Amino acid sequence: MSAAQTWNPKVRFEAEIVGTPTYKRILLKISGESLSGQTQNTIHPQAVSFVCGEIKSAVELGVQVAVVVGGGNIVRGQLLQGETIDRVSADHMGMLATIINSLALQDYLESLGLPTRLFSAVHIDTLTRPYTKREAVRHLSEGRIVVLAGGTGNAYFTTDTTAALRAAEIKAEVVMKGTKVDGVFEDDPVKNASAGMFDTLSYLEVLNRKLRVMDLTAISLCMENRLPIIVFNLFTQGNLKRILQGEKIGTIVE
Repeated sequence: MSAAQTWNPKVRFEAEIVGTPTYKRILLKISGESLSGQTQNTIHPQAVSFVCGEIKSAVELGVQVAVVVGGGNIVRGQLLQGETIDRVSADHMGMLATIINSLALQDYLESLGLPTRLFSAVHIDTLTRPYTKREAVRHLSEGRIVVLAGGTGNAYFTTDTTAALRAAEIKAEVVMKGTKVDGVFEDDPVKNASAGMFDTLSYLEVLNRKLRVMDLTAISLCMENRLPIIVFNLFTQGNLKRILQGEKIGTIVE
């Protein structure tokens, strides 16, 4: 592996917290770009392996985990639309990209011995199961990881909205948005190193200030269903587990 392909997630060595997990059922939202690591690869094996290892740590706590993954590492529908590609067609291409990423997640999770079921709002019977709330909840209750692909099945909706919608449907207790930054900042922390990070925010603060947490439809859905959102750095090793054990990490929107 070349230097450009080196995968270096942040590692924390603090003592682990033990106890009953804070949440019993979660919806984890990750971007497609998270699977490409720090490279230009569409899907970087070590990045996918790392993400799946973090998910495994949550399952080992007894937490029921549903996952929604974006498709931006392959194609981003909103960027394709133009004179030659219709918005609806572009969004359908983005939905197919989420299925590709979800297949990769499913294989890596099962290689770790974690039973996984892949559902899609876009029906491809040879690869996925058609999404129904009843089936998704049943598999979660039986201890399987549920990966939810294909967006909502409709154009004009993002995977952020998919995450909020599916979380409400399956009665998840929280939407956990895993990112490459530590939380929600008042400005882009990459461009402004002095930007402050919020510990807590209300839904209305996010909407009024147009903070880039999730899209406005997703925030409104979470607000209507009283679903808290935790934005955290998925690539600091152990963060997901620590949050589930009660440690205050990232930004919570509620």
